[in-house]
Amino acid sequence: MSKKVVTFGEIMLRLSPPGYQRLVQTDSLDVTYGGGESNVAVSLANYGMQSYFVTKVPQNPLGQSAVNHLRRYGVNVDHTQWGGERLGIYFAETGASQRASVVVYDRANSSIAGIKPGEIDWQTAFAGKDWFHFTGITPALGDDATAVTLEAVKAAKAMGLTVSCDLNYRKKLWSMAKANQVMSGLMEYVDVAVGNEEDAEKVFGIKAQDTDITGGKLSDTGYRQVATQLMERFKLKYVAITLRESFSASENGWSALLYDGQQFVKSREYKIHIVDRVGGGDSFCGALIYALLADYTPQQAVDFAVAASCLKHTIPGDFNHVTLAEVEALAGGDGSGRVQR
Repeated sequence: MSKKVVTFGEIMLRLSPPGYQRLVQTDSLDVTYGGGESNVAVSLANYGMQSYFVTKVPQNPLGQSAVNHLRRYGVNVDHTQWGGERLGIYFAETGASQRASVVVYDRANSSIAGIKPGEIDWQTAFAGKDWFHFTGITPALGDDATAVTLEAVKAAKAMGLTVSCDLNYRKKLWSMAKANQVMSGLMEYVDVAVGNEEDAEKVFGIKAQDTDITGGKLSDTGYRQVATQLMERFKLKYVAITLRESFSASENGWSALLYDGQQFVKSREYKIHIVDRVGGGDSFCGALIYALLADYTPQQAVDFAVAASCLKHTIPGDFNHVTLAEVEALAGGDGSGRVQR
């Protein structure tokens, strides 16, 4: 497909104990790379779309390795900025059964957090592109990152790109009050918003009625009200809400709603045995962007996005290493898991 998508954010070094070990017990760590917007970029490249990732990394072997990792999967990184002190790191401990997964950040003073307005030539980065995607994680990294994100969304809108945002509230990075203040300003430039069962509440104070996240009770009616309020407040084209029923760290129910201002459509629900849930929301965003750019109907788009994300939950690491054909097969009803010979 000839459509071109730009994403902007932080790529980090991810260090994980092998299997289901805890950080306090392991003697080794598996190395990979990932981060919200980079995960989306890889998904889009896997589907054959021209995908561009904009970031800032240190001029050292770790920064180079992160960039190389994206190149490996077909992502264009020509607009990478080099400099700053360090590559952000996060440690991911995979949970099992009733023991939750744990993420420990070591990303303070990372290169992207120190990026300054004017460093990125957004006119060049967006020339000839169709879509721009960011998440609530990037502006949470600090005031400088917020200012550059604002530069980006203003330039994208001025140049006619569709702008999408995954709200992605991270309590370890900023407060609800700060998130509300910053994201309210950025959302003025957004066309497509994606959130999970608690993002809208934590960031904008819009709570789904008759819902108990920790108890695994999700109300379709409550989330339709959330989507309607987001649509009306920010004049959006689409609102997507992912619905996760957390029965345990290993077993989740997974589905989503999509609202276009006229109708609500809901995907089928998958019962997932989780291998790695980190990047699950990003895989949903990448697939949704692909589907909307490919002119899928709203029902086809949400079904495709949920199927892609369902598959991601079975893959270790941040990236969703699936093909377009594999997602289409699952979205079309083939969830048997039979060996493909």
